[in-house]
Amino acid sequence: MHGALFVAKTGLSAQDTSLKLISNNLANVSTVGYKKERPVFEDLMYQARRQPGAQSGDESTLPSGLQVGSGVRVVGTQKSHMAGDPMVTEEAFDVMVDGRGFFQVQRPSGETAYTRNGQFGVNENNQIVTNEGYLVQPVITLPAETMELTIAEDGTVSALTAGNQNPQQIGQMQTADFVNPVGLRAIGQNLFLETPASGAPLINNPGDAGAGHLRQGMLEGSNVNSVEELVNMITTQRGYEMNSKVISTADEMLSFVTQQL
Repeated sequence: MHGALFVAKTGLSAQDTSLKLISNNLANVSTVGYKKERPVFEDLMYQARRQPGAQSGDESTLPSGLQVGSGVRVVGTQKSHMAGDPMVTEEAFDVMVDGRGFFQVQRPSGETAYTRNGQFGVNENNQIVTNEGYLVQPVITLPAETMELTIAEDGTVSALTAGNQNPQQIGQMQTADFVNPVGLRAIGQNLFLETPASGAPLINNPGDAGAGHLRQGMLEGSNVNSVEELVNMITTQRGYEMNSKVISTADEMLSFVTQQL
């Protein structure tokens, strides 16, 4: 196979993956708490036909040698955990982390997952849950006949019930932080799981040890910049076209050789 065909093929594959990530970012431009992702490229192995620094004579060496690359590949994806724009909703069960930290939720398997989506509600047991019905950790149960719910900046949860003039504290929200949040594994539903790369979760009350404060009645929007993604799409499209042109050119060269011989 003509070497340029193989190299261009790897370029097409890499640009195709890049376009998928851009498409996913744009699809989630309105998803609460979504974190945009980007591809990480690396060049493939090189064929060293002449080693740099090799002897080219009795008293001379090659300054650069001759190394031919074999293409590119997508080695990973990175989530950007930059904060999204705040959205004011005035809903009592909407909570935003203003700063570092993730809400903790319990999946049906018992496993703890982490999210920046603070769009909560209550289940049939008056417990605070996510839109999927997953329990927020620590579990907070609202008393019967709750008239007003207050979530303070430090995570203190208070409820005003019928027949009482003063609210009572019913629980404490906590957030989890990670040394390397980029290492978290995204599983969909706005959830992340701990991995060896992310490190163990650091559990704190909001505002303690660098953890972000909570803002009731607000949500964190997606951090996707649609204009930036559209520019990235154009760049990816041009890269795909150039690699396609390389394949066409290499095909013409091979066709010329076969016709002339």
